[in-house]
Amino acid sequence: MTRKETIQFGAIIHGVGGTTDGWRHPDINPAASTDLDFYKTRAKIAEQGLFSFVFIADGLFISEKSIPHFLNRFEPITILSALAESTENIGLVGTFSTSFTEPFTLARQLSSLDHISGGRAGWNLVTSPQEGAARNHSKKNLPTHSDRYTIAAEHLQVVRGLWNSWEEDAFTYNKETGEFFNPEKLHRLNHQGDYFQVEGPLNIGRSKQGEPVVFQAGASSTGRDFAAQNAEAIFTHSDSLEEAVGFYRDVKARAEKAGRNAAEIRIFPGISPIVADTLEEAEAKYTEFANLIPIENAVTYLARYFDDYDLSQFDLDAPFPDLGDIGKNAFQSTTDRIKKEAKERHLTLRQVATEAATPKTPFIGTKEQVADLIEVWFQNEAADGFIIASDIPGTFETFVEQVIPLLQSRGLYRNEYPAATLRGNLGLEIPQNKQAVETK
Repeated sequence: MTRKETIQFGAIIHGVGGTTDGWRHPDINPAASTDLDFYKTRAKIAEQGLFSFVFIADGLFISEKSIPHFLNRFEPITILSALAESTENIGLVGTFSTSFTEPFTLARQLSSLDHISGGRAGWNLVTSPQEGAARNHSKKNLPTHSDRYTIAAEHLQVVRGLWNSWEEDAFTYNKETGEFFNPEKLHRLNHQGDYFQVEGPLNIGRSKQGEPVVFQAGASSTGRDFAAQNAEAIFTHSDSLEEAVGFYRDVKARAEKAGRNAAEIRIFPGISPIVADTLEEAEAKYTEFANLIPIENAVTYLARYFDDYDLSQFDLDAPFPDLGDIGKNAFQSTTDRIKKEAKERHLTLRQVATEAATPKTPFIGTKEQVADLIEVWFQNEAADGFIIASDIPGTFETFVEQVIPLLQSRGLYRNEYPAATLRGNLGLEIPQNKQAVETK
């Protein structure tokens, strides 16, 4: 089977990385998470590799147990606006919560970023899984998992409605007549819902790509339904080709059932490729980095998914403990997967914590081996593209310098940017202005 499309790549930029102790590596700047030059350099490398986008993850709660990157990092809209000025083609995607942002404010911020960047903005829509986030936003409790998605659906409806406040040619700028805009092409939203009451209109017009691209990463059944009904691109995690193909088919089928064209949804599993001259050298890079993380820190990292439950009370080398529903209202799909795999594979707490803190990627080996596996996943419809994480120093640069040219030589990857917008580079259409259509 040969697909007509080409592979897409995104890059997550997350400073000192997603581990507890990676910052201790001699080649890592421990202040990278708030170092503008680090972000600019990484974004430019991704742009040289013709990546579709860079991605800034975010969270709204920390504790003393949080990993170092979470403790001290930029918030997305600010750093993405800075990156818009230092890049030309690459998309700029940030994580923003529907549970703890006002739709009007977020619609305005993202639309502003879209204008600043010339149509390169994207929104990774999250519902926020941590109880502490509620306490940071004057709320006593986090809404239930299902309620968070109900809120998210209305939030997204409002944001998209606000993005349709103005028709594309609403601003006439006619100096002779004095008409700044055509009033007939301005539309108030007047939304009155269960969670939000927003009059509108938004005080910024439509962008070059119409509106920012909506990404989503829910993996639970509710999250998959939401993504299939609403998202234009989806982040996911899969440990195997079989699992990735299953997710791909399931979400695409749900999209078709919801009345959407499944071909208009892009699915991006996250991978952390490690490339070296030999498989043994690549394995050594992983081992060296993994050995930086003490087991007690790995257990603390694992506990984050379970509402920071104290896992240190359990025997490290006994079977993974029965945690019941702990964490079910937080990272539901992740905790379900962890418990399922621990039971099926008869893993100990030590093994589960080690795998969670330093997951070993299957995308490891020579440039040919990594390119081969990417091709297999792509051709078997396990992915439309991949989001590349790179905690180990030098691995991102090596991927761009060695694997990208190999994929290009095979006709699997583009040789130039096809468009000037994120939507165009992802092969997505400009959304129709629904409010404009409804008033005609």
